[in-house]
Amino acid sequence: MKVLFVHSGNSTRFPVSPFLASQAASLREKGVEVEYFPVVGKGFGYLKNIGPLRRKIRTEVPDVIHAHYSLCGWVAVLAGGGRPIVLSLMGDDAQGTFLANGRRALKSWFFVVLTWLVQPFVDAIIYKSKNLLGAIWRNRIAHWIPNGIRLDQFKLHETDLRGEMGLDTHRKHVLFLGDPDDPNKNIALARTAIEHLGRSDVEFHAIHGIPHDMVVKYLNCVDVFVLCSFGEGSPNVIKEAMTCNCPIVTTPAGDAPWVLGETPGCLVASYEPIDFASKIELALGHDGRTKGRERILALGLDAGSIADQLVALYQRVIKA
Repeated sequence: MKVLFVHSGNSTRFPVSPFLASQAASLREKGVEVEYFPVVGKGFGYLKNIGPLRRKIRTEVPDVIHAHYSLCGWVAVLAGGGRPIVLSLMGDDAQGTFLANGRRALKSWFFVVLTWLVQPFVDAIIYKSKNLLGAIWRNRIAHWIPNGIRLDQFKLHETDLRGEMGLDTHRKHVLFLGDPDDPNKNIALARTAIEHLGRSDVEFHAIHGIPHDMVVKYLNCVDVFVLCSFGEGSPNVIKEAMTCNCPIVTTPAGDAPWVLGETPGCLVASYEPIDFASKIELALGHDGRTKGRERILALGLDAGSIADQLVALYQRVIKA
């Protein structure tokens, strides 16, 4: 089976996003041949990719086209080729882009409308978390398949890495991994909550744009990871922190509450800084690491299990 990933190619730092690269690697382990087609451009600039994609389809002759994000779905639809199209909704294409006040940017509703309009022309739609289902009116072709985590990539480290990472071994460390300039990531909540704690032994780290292996090391040695977003689909970083058994405090963004479940040391807080601070205090008081990795396995969120679901879906649309 050959699958062509149609995805955004606008990032200079990650020509293929770490999530997509991980998903492709998991599919290849299942015997699936995966090729990439990066869509470069903004807005209507996406239309320039239709001709090149059409030629790519004729050359590669994939069994399935898997488009990630609704605009990439439109490029795949307009390129034609007679191949079945699977569309993965990524988050803001289904629910809009959130601003610093928790409201959605007016212009982002244009992309939500495009998500509604593209649905008659695709063969299957994947939604990452159940809060995105409201954007799908063709429920018959909708499939809930969250993002998976490669357990071999997010390993548990037995040794204390704080010295290697430059972290003071006599202090507690709270980690934020989102883009601080993205208003949806809401870093102000984390900073204000840390101020409310009033603890001189707690150090806050806002880290962004580091290699994945460094992310793994941070999640293995910090005391608490925090996610403060207003809106998410299926935030990979929550699963990554769980896989590293890192205590977590998160807002109820996307499927984060479902992933955490009742795992001790992993807490869901409101958007009120005092409440968020109190949850950080509880997480800091958790005795050691969590059992988040067990939770990920119990939910079937390891990359291998998710790859099995994708292969089954590909086979279904090919047969149809």
